[in-house]
Amino acid sequence: MDTSNLTQEITQLHAELCSALAEPTRLFILYALAEQPCNVTELTQKLELPQPTISRHLKVLRDAGLATATRQGMTIHYELTDKRVIEALDLLRTVLRDRIQHHADLMDEFIPA
Repeated sequence: MDTSNLTQEITQLHAELCSALAEPTRLFILYALAEQPCNVTELTQKLELPQPTISRHLKVLRDAGLATATRQGMTIHYELTDKRVIEALDLLRTVLRDRIQHHADLMDEFIPA
């Protein structure tokens, strides 16, 4: 078994997943879907963004396997595929908070109040 090719393939999938997360609107959509499944109209109202924008980002999230679509009559409802994505995003936010605090501490050292 060639583990080099497998490692490359896994790394590529990892990068694609991270790429899907690398856009603020998609993060807002994921957090909204974590609260409850929504259709495009509900997401448009909740996030105050145009329908084409929401639809475009939902496609990226579906393609990355982060959201799923289920037709219910004439409406398509979207939901989060895996709640662990939100846990991962929350963990990243704690890292970000710590980095911001570190930068603030550095500023306090160099610019006394």
